[in-house]
Amino acid sequence: MNSKNLNYTYVLQCKDHTLYTGWTNNLKERVKKHNLGEGAKYTRSRLPVRLVYYEVFESKEAAMRREYQIKHLSRKEKLALIKRKEQPGKDLL
Repeated sequence: MNSKNLNYTYVLQCKDHTLYTGWTNNLKERVKKHNLGEGAKYTRSRLPVRLVYYEVFESKEAAMRREYQIKHLSRKEKLALIKRKEQPGKDLL
């Protein structure tokens, strides 16, 4: 995969422990924007946010499809997804 053309589906954990799911083509910058209050309306009142999960895709459409799928999971299912992907002691960004 060419890193310039990558797309990401991501999950953030907000300060109040709620989860937010989105997609982007620049993960590091998007998380930064969320924490500056320039991201989604949902996260603005729940700062700071922390990246807890992401997946990489070659196309925007694939990332958007996965975002839709994750958004329709229950909280319990999202937490299980995050737990399966966790790497102890490693920051995601």
